[in-house]
Amino acid sequence: MAGRTEYPRPQFVREEWQNLNGTWQFEFDDNNVGAAEKWFETGREFSRKIEVPYAYQSPLSGIHDAAFHDWVWYKRNFNVNPAWKGKRVWLHFGAVDYRAWVYVNGKYVGMHEGGHTPFQFDITDELTWQEEQVVVRVEDPSTDETIPRGKQFWVEKSAGIWYTRTTGIWQTVWLEPVDAVHLEKVRFFPDIDRGDIAIEFEFAGNAARSELDVEISFQGRSLVKDRITVHERYVKRSFNLFGHEIFRTGFHHEGWTWTPENPNLFDAAFTLRQNGRTVDSVRSYFGMRKVHIENGMVYLNNKPYYQKLVLDQGYWPDGLLTAPADEDLRKDIELAKAMGFNGCRKHQKVEDPRFLYWADKLGFIVWGECASSPSFSNNAVARLTKEWIEIVERDFNHPSILVWVPLNESWGIPHVRSDSRQQHHSLAMYSLIHSLDPTRLVVSNDGWELTRSDICAVHNYNHGMPDETAKYEEFKRSIATREQILQSKPALRGVYANGFSHQGEPILLTEFGGIAYKIGSEAGWGYTSVSTEEDFIKEYRRVLEAVYASGILHGFCYTQLTDVEQEVNGLLTYDRKPKCDLEAIRQINAMWHPSVIRE
Repeated sequence: MAGRTEYPRPQFVREEWQNLNGTWQFEFDDNNVGAAEKWFETGREFSRKIEVPYAYQSPLSGIHDAAFHDWVWYKRNFNVNPAWKGKRVWLHFGAVDYRAWVYVNGKYVGMHEGGHTPFQFDITDELTWQEEQVVVRVEDPSTDETIPRGKQFWVEKSAGIWYTRTTGIWQTVWLEPVDAVHLEKVRFFPDIDRGDIAIEFEFAGNAARSELDVEISFQGRSLVKDRITVHERYVKRSFNLFGHEIFRTGFHHEGWTWTPENPNLFDAAFTLRQNGRTVDSVRSYFGMRKVHIENGMVYLNNKPYYQKLVLDQGYWPDGLLTAPADEDLRKDIELAKAMGFNGCRKHQKVEDPRFLYWADKLGFIVWGECASSPSFSNNAVARLTKEWIEIVERDFNHPSILVWVPLNESWGIPHVRSDSRQQHHSLAMYSLIHSLDPTRLVVSNDGWELTRSDICAVHNYNHGMPDETAKYEEFKRSIATREQILQSKPALRGVYANGFSHQGEPILLTEFGGIAYKIGSEAGWGYTSVSTEEDFIKEYRRVLEAVYASGILHGFCYTQLTDVEQEVNGLLTYDRKPKCDLEAIRQINAMWHPSVIRE
């Protein structure tokens, strides 16, 4: 079994790389003796095998053990391409949950804390250029409620809305050779009003007196070929793409802008030369799109845009947080689009960059969210802040991401309604993300008890069972107008925290539905339930009709795309089988169309 084989970093592509996924040695260290006994030294064998990048709790790992094991070790031998001699060799990890210490040939090279973002180490000086060995020691505190854990339950058996944990390596491990002087970062800033793309470049090593060739093309048509003389480690340049051609702007035509309906992407290539020698070549892409709020609506490319999102938790029965294959990430988007959704709220998970690549390419809005910690503490604040800095760093260039969601339903800030410290944390996350990313919207606390926020994001599952007419009518009334929404008490909590109020931002219903329709004999639950496919479609229509009848809602996020473990409220089963005719769901979603005018 080869594991995940696709290139793991689709927005910053170098041709040379080496995949280290596949079979590794593995060991549980339940007594935490491995460090003291120097398990990282060469020559030691581990007793188990695991398929990387699948967590040991998952079937695809080959271990499939859901019990608590807070300390685990990985080991793999490998050979480095001898043609890479003379370059710096970097060891990359897509994500390791939660803390990782890395050793190469018995020597410590570094550690990383945070379970959802990438990290890398220059291992050149540790290489022997014979058979090499990498060892990874992982700590994942199963019951620690101050780490960003999202839906990973701190009790051993899954229950309610909490699922099986993911410990250790769960995204691709790989090697990459680079010159001592190379392109380190690229950030794209599209400006559709001017038709410009501004690009920030950062370089590693002594890049002074280098030359950077920039090429930008659209659907095979060359638009930009420029050479920049590099004097410092940071360079910023702007290039006009639209010229004076109105049809390129997308205002009267599909144009060259990015939308879910027309996901236009520009190809970019960067070649760095020093003393006439090519020292680095990187391929990337970007989309020309703009998101802002105006008149109580979300605007995409200067037009009001109604978002029809589906809650997507990104779990698979065989891989848990890790998709079995790249095609599975693409398939989830294709299935959602086939049902008439134009995006998803990726819930309590920082998804694999390959998912975001397919969202960019296929045309699918993403609300980016991070795993929350259950409890509030200084440690919890520090850990969430660190992860968000790394999240924005990793995903800044994806045009599909329109909204960031740092907090959800007051998780990690349970007393935010009246606790000033927790309110400051919510405000701090909102401002931090805006300071890192001026191009997107930020929701301060999705669901209720919002502080300052670009979107008033409300959750409401109170539509009742199919025969509860009075409860349904109350649900319909509660989302009908601005006043009724703002007076509502989702989960018996106010829409805004004390001292905060609606400032005219767009109102979206960002969790609702959750209709359970169980396929098979296993027990499961949802917010309401039906027993036949016909009733499932009928109930979905009933709930959506209430949403579309609202005079104030400018978008929604339905719960949810798939069943997950004991939750059976998906439109698809856990293994991605449709529970009903997808066309029937698409037709219901299509009942609202852009010609509908909201107040």
